[in-house]
Amino acid sequence: MGVEKAFGFVLSTRRKELGLNQEELAFRCKLDRTFISLLERGKRQPSLDTIFKLAKELQMSPSELIKEVEDVFGN
Repeated sequence: MGVEKAFGFVLSTRRKELGLNQEELAFRCKLDRTFISLLERGKRQPSLDTIFKLAKELQMSPSELIKEVEDVFGN
């Protein structure tokens, strides 16, 4: 699994755990819903700014988000 797919998997999993749909997460982060979809499918890579926005709304630190991606990517 590539790092983009790993990020998408973690993003999607965490979003669903919090009971958020893509539209709600996008609204909270001031991003477009289609961008969230592209991230979750591993079609786009997030900027550092986007990682910070997503982590905040996913109720985790940016480093925790990246650590989870590392864990998935490494397996």
